[in-house]
Amino acid sequence: MLNRPFDGLRDLSFMRIVAQRVSRASVTIDGKVKSEIGLGMLVLLGIEEADNEEDIEWLCAKLSKLRIFSDENDAMNLDICQVEGAFLVVSQFTLHALTKKGNRPSFIRAARPEQAIPLYELFLKRLAEVSGREVQSGEFGAMMAVELLNDGPVTIIMDSKRRE
Repeated sequence: MLNRPFDGLRDLSFMRIVAQRVSRASVTIDGKVKSEIGLGMLVLLGIEEADNEEDIEWLCAKLSKLRIFSDENDAMNLDICQVEGAFLVVSQFTLHALTKKGNRPSFIRAARPEQAIPLYELFLKRLAEVSGREVQSGEFGAMMAVELLNDGPVTIIMDSKRRE
């Protein structure tokens, strides 16, 4: 832990996601499409060093039941299972950028690969199990081109420790 005064919720470690409702999304690495989905959710996943399985369980359950898809009245009433959508999950350590000082972001709160990779892989596995939906992924640590058609646009940010 950094040696600095406590700053409320900022000092809690949390797994952070940005979920976007998409008509389609894909990940390309070295000019080759690695993964692609049609209707579903693109999930950007940021993992911090204190994150654990409890964070994964909560986020996967929440994502699986998140009612962000339109029903016949164009109201956001349906979850990903009801629309038979898919997930595309991309690791993104930059979600934990600290920008308080200077102009160059600091990423010291992001988990190191030796810790983050097993949690990322567990997140993918649990999301598929909990949701019963297809889960595609990017490649941890790779330079990826992520392409999406945000539907709505609908973009939701969730932190595993901020469960209000």
